[in-house]
Formats: sequence, C-alpha cells, structure tokens
Amino acid sequence: MNAARYFLPHILALSVNSPFWMGRNTGLMSYRCKVFDKFPRTNIPDYFQSYGEYESFVNLLIKTKCIDNAKKIWWDMRPHPFFDTLEFRICDIPMRADETIALAALMQAVIVKLYNLYSSNMGFRLYRRLLIMENKWRASRYGVHGKLIDFGRQMELPARDLIYELLQFVDDVIDELDSRQEINHIHKMLEMGTGAERQLRVWEQTGDFKAVVDYIIDETKVGLETPQTILSSTLQ
Repeated sequence: MNAARYFLPHILALSVNSPFWMGRNTGLMSYRCKVFDKFPRTNIPDYFQSYGEYESFVNLLIKTKCIDNAKKIWWDMRPHPFFDTLEFRICDIPMRADETIALAALMQAVIVKLYNLYSSNMGFRLYRRLLIMENKWRASRYGVHGKLIDFGRQMELPARDLIYELLQFVDDVIDELDSRQEINHIHKMLEMGTGAERQLRVWEQTGDFKAVVDYIIDETKVGLETPQTILSSTLQ
C-alpha cells in the first residue's frame, strides 16, 4: 500500500466521471473527490512503517470511539478489514463495464508488480501524502489532459505520458495475470476520452442535462447482454 499510493492519481485520472453536481458544470473532472473530502478519514493515506503500526493506529481509533471497526476508514486505498487484500477506493464509477474491468486489471497489475519487486528484495520509492495529494488534485481537476508531477524527476509531465509509463512499468506481469486484453483497453479509454470528457461533450452539444443522463444510460448498456437479448439473437 505504501508504494501503490503513488499511482492512485494516475488511476483516478483514467476513471474521472463526475463533472457535474446539483445541475452545474463544476469545472472538475471528478467532483466526487470534493464531496468525499467532507468526510473524516478520507483521501490519500500516509505511509506506515509496518502493518503493526497500522494496526496500532486502527486500535487507537477504536479505543477512543472514533470508529467501531476499520471499515470506517475511507481512504483512497486501504487494507481491507476482513479480507487479505488491498482495496482501491479512489475511482469514480465508470460508465462502461469494460472500463471498470480495465481499471481493475491495472490495479491488480500494480500490486503484483510491487509484490514481485519486494519479493526480489527491491522496492519502490515512497512519497509523502502531501506530495501525492498535489497529483490527486490535478487528476480530479483535469483528468488525463492535465499534467501530473513526476516527483523523482521533479518536473511536470503530461498525465497521459505518465499513464503510458505506468503501463510499461506493469507490462512484465500482465501475461502472468492473463489480463493483456483488459489492460489494452486502457489505450482505447485514452483514445475515446474519459467518462467526464464524454459527458461534457454531450452537454456542450445539447445544453441539456437530460441528454447527458440519457447518454449515461446508453453507455451503461454498452457491451452488456441480458439473458433475454442472448435468447432473442439465438432465436433469430
């Protein structure tokens, strides 16, 4: 989790899908981030020296009646309190199922890549929460068309370039996971635009929020076949 936090803004930039709020164009690609900011124990977590340190933190919150269990910790990434896995929570909900699957495949690949590095007695540089939060803001504001900071090189770079670098970073584990087809869909997402961009295009063309809602409904059905549709096509 400590290392994977660095990639959370990259993943957010790909998933942005909430440009509107209360019937207004917010100017952000992911306004959901700002809604969740109002809750405690949200955003990018700080890093922990060990799992024991994390457990001590959780136990302190429970003891002082801040929370009754670790599910009340709503960070953008957290160790799941009941399953032995890491939970990515930073994404907006994509409109299409294949986008969701592609993002899930990318998250899985990031964790496996980092696990392999640590298993080989290697690691990935850890960055402070405050730095990663700068990139989260940029991702929520501009999506894939803004710039993110490469902290190692200490410079701004186009978000798209850094996402392509991330795909190269995980490339050697994708075949092991049998997820190349799903990962390849990330390229299609970059070509057709994020959900937020597509919603905004409809709104700019029509000026009608109902048209945007209709578009979202249509997009949700893309690639999905109900049992009834399959039956009909078979009968034909």
